Amino acid sequence: MDILRQMPIGQFVAEDPGAARRSWLRALDPRLKFAWTVAFLVTPILAGPIWRLALVGVLLLITAVCGLPWRLWRRSLPLLVLLALLVGGLAAVLPAGSVAPAPLERPPAEVRLVAGSPLEAPAERSGLAWELVRWGPVSLGPVELGPLVISRRSAELGLNGATLLFTLVHSANLLLLSTPPEQLVWSFSWVLAPLARLGWPVERLGFTLLLALRFLPLVQEELQNLLRALATRAVNLRRLGLRTSLGLVLVVGERLLANLLLRAEQGAEALLARGGTWQTAAQLHRPGPPCRLGNGVAAVGLAILLVLRWKVGAL
Repeated sequence: MDILRQMPIGQFVAEDPGAARRSWLRALDPRLKFAWTVAFLVTPILAGPIWRLALVGVLLLITAVCGLPWRLWRRSLPLLVLLALLVGGLAAVLPAGSVAPAPLERPPAEVRLVAGSPLEAPAERSGLAWELVRWGPVSLGPVELGPLVISRRSAELGLNGATLLFTLVHSANLLLLSTPPEQLVWSFSWVLAPLARLGWPVERLGFTLLLALRFLPLVQEELQNLLRALATRAVNLRRLGLRTSLGLVLVVGERLLANLLLRAEQGAEALLARGGTWQTAAQLHRPGPPCRLGNGVAAVGLAILLVLRWKVGAL
């Protein structure tokens, strides 16, 4: 069963000719989609938790109304959500590290403690609690662990890690699913066109990007073959132990890299044998019918997103 092929992550999926309606996300200008993806990748930097959660909500909303078939999301999106929650949960549970104590603003000699009345209530600390959750001590069979503590710093790290992982992967996946590689290379070359005056090989960079996008299915196929080989041999990582399992993972990774380099060499030899030549991005780009309304709404939405990041992004 081809699991990876049923989860088209990072691959363009052509539109069904017999579909009742066309996806508006496919009809947008590729430069606008590229700009939106860059905004999703850049704006979470130094942003607050509210902004990060808002970006996740915007991505989920775009996914729900983009018009792409649900078969593209039913496997990849739940797995991505679970992976993001797992990464966020581990970051929240693991120790966040010690924080250096702040320097004293006044010398300790100025502080005088005065005994209070025993009838008065004890003094309470003001401010928010540093520890949010404390479980413990935790025991895993014969091993006794310390208390499980989730502090404000670890909770913030977990939230940042989960939202950042989901935003990075899903925004890039949306772009690659709805944009043909030729249009993506053309938009990339259009953005880097001013650098061509400085002597940069923009056209060659675009063609290299196109070849890299074409090799994504080959990477998934090689990984699928290696996973099948491990499943056929009934390899049990629990019985092998930590050191042997780590060695096996390294061997599989080395074999995957060797197979990919072999595929790349074979592809280059086939391209040269057939007399293939690289083409410019303008020759590869085939513009479709313009969607002026969608492009206008996308441009205005991008401007609003940038303004909101500047105004309320730190929340």
